[in-house]
Amino acid sequence: MEQNVFEQRLAACQDELKWLYHEIYRNKGEAYDYFVGMLRRCWEGRKDALREMDERRLSQPDWYRSNQLMGMMMYPSNYGGTLNGVRERLDYLGECGVNYLHLMPLLDSPEGKSDGGYAVSDFRKVRTDLGTMEDLEALADECRERGIALCLDFVLNHTSEEHPWAKAARAGDPVARSRYFFYDDWVIPNEFEKTVPQVFPTTAPGSFTWLEDCQQIVMTSFYPFQWDLNYANPLVFNDMTENLLYLANRGMDVIRLDAVPYIWKELGTNCRNLPQVHTLVRMMHLACQIVCPGVLLLGEVVMEPAKVAPYFGTVEKPECDMLYNVTTMCTTWNTVATRNVGLLRHQMEQVCALPKSCLFQNYLRCHDDIGWGLDYPWLMEHFGEEEVAHKKYLNDWFTGKWQGSWSRGELYNDDPRLGDARLCGTTASLVGIESATEPFGDSSALDQAIACDLMLHAWMFTQSGIPVLYSGDEVAQLNDNAYHNDPLKWDDSRYIHRGKFDWALAEKRREPGSVQNRIFTGLREMEKVRAAHAVFRSDADVWTWDTGSEAVFGLERRYGDERMVGLFNFSEHPVQLQLGRREAADLLTGEAVWMDGLKLGGYGWHWLLLDGE
Repeated sequence: MEQNVFEQRLAACQDELKWLYHEIYRNKGEAYDYFVGMLRRCWEGRKDALREMDERRLSQPDWYRSNQLMGMMMYPSNYGGTLNGVRERLDYLGECGVNYLHLMPLLDSPEGKSDGGYAVSDFRKVRTDLGTMEDLEALADECRERGIALCLDFVLNHTSEEHPWAKAARAGDPVARSRYFFYDDWVIPNEFEKTVPQVFPTTAPGSFTWLEDCQQIVMTSFYPFQWDLNYANPLVFNDMTENLLYLANRGMDVIRLDAVPYIWKELGTNCRNLPQVHTLVRMMHLACQIVCPGVLLLGEVVMEPAKVAPYFGTVEKPECDMLYNVTTMCTTWNTVATRNVGLLRHQMEQVCALPKSCLFQNYLRCHDDIGWGLDYPWLMEHFGEEEVAHKKYLNDWFTGKWQGSWSRGELYNDDPRLGDARLCGTTASLVGIESATEPFGDSSALDQAIACDLMLHAWMFTQSGIPVLYSGDEVAQLNDNAYHNDPLKWDDSRYIHRGKFDWALAEKRREPGSVQNRIFTGLREMEKVRAAHAVFRSDADVWTWDTGSEAVFGLERRYGDERMVGLFNFSEHPVQLQLGRREAADLLTGEAVWMDGLKLGGYGWHWLLLDGE
């Protein structure tokens, strides 16, 4: 009976899967047969509890589109020390209202050459300091019992140079070398360099690395210790898909595909977003439909909306089930610095125009830096803003160099010539909570910073998709400057917002009037209201509002009989709005609000329930 289920799912997908496979891997019939056999083995290895979950989710295919999901992303080592430590502290996540947990990279990677865990040396082994694969599976089992969906990063583009494939390739194994891009001389690498943008031009210039020991050149788009995989080789696709399914069978509910736009390389192109990428991701999605249909694929696509949307695929042929909402995140911080919502409204109009099937994972901060991938042609056309100068202003503002700035961030990969530095820092430090408490404290500045923090989170909760907090933001954790003294971290400023979770600080959430209490209770109140109103569902109708103020952003949502508008003041100055002679109900307090002459304090915001007209 169980085998019949597999055969039925395979039959439903096989025509498309076989066609796509042979389109990209021509005359590789044996490789395709191996791939199908691998899918069957993975299906047979999926335990009953996960198969039951698959069936439940198949009966409720929109389970992840509701307004009930509330996420948090974290490094297990920072939060619980080990995976068992995370498991022991799941009650705290329940107190936070979290039912979607995104774990940062935890698979085996070399200390000092891991890029924060994104240089994997074994896709089926947990880092020894965190525990074992059995510990990860036990954590997943308990999360499932508690109704918490678990997300794990899967590094798709490359392996560590310490991976067995890489070690064998370095030793001269021709099959292993075929999994990467190896060259005897610089002729072809130099041709690639003419068209391929550098990912880290300051800290890791170029896209290739010379290996002195074996007298070879290998493609390394990110760092020299991260070797790009050659997906033109079906061995790579087959084995990496099996690694993905292995993790799904350990109980992961969501697999985040890291750096997915980079996975297909072709000479004469920029090696980004090539058509073959979409073919590969679609085949991975089909593999999940066959083996583990309750598992979702989350794509990390750090591109502008026009290049992001294709990674959803279509309703009939989906690729990624959801995507990182990178553009809205960085445009939000641009709006904080400029106090002008024009670009944010322009960008959100593009997001609102996407089909409702497009689902984003939304966030204010995450493990990574903030790259200023803004719509500079639009900024130039409407505000005369030149790209390099605008980036310099943003970086100066958020690092506290600009006069009057209260922000305390640091730059990563600073290239003053191009203005391509990226910004690092926790939400609390970027909005001014850190500066307001140094050296002697400024109560009015602190009130303003807390108001900004809460307003930004309210805006994030208003967006369609799954809202995800960065662990520590719920208690206003500040930058961790101790990384400067760590020999393994000092040269990577991203560690400033990757500090250990401060459990003593978290205890202050219970102290009325403390910063932690004000942030924690404020966020919980928002989360409860969001979960109580279907108008926050991901498939609601959404459009922007013209508030008449360059500092106030408005977004209306409608679902069924519910209609609401969110208003967000991105300025520290009070604003009075003229929004028509009508009443609305404040969703948090239930109080009636007269919208003509509505006043918003500095960084003030409202969720207003409108009548159904």
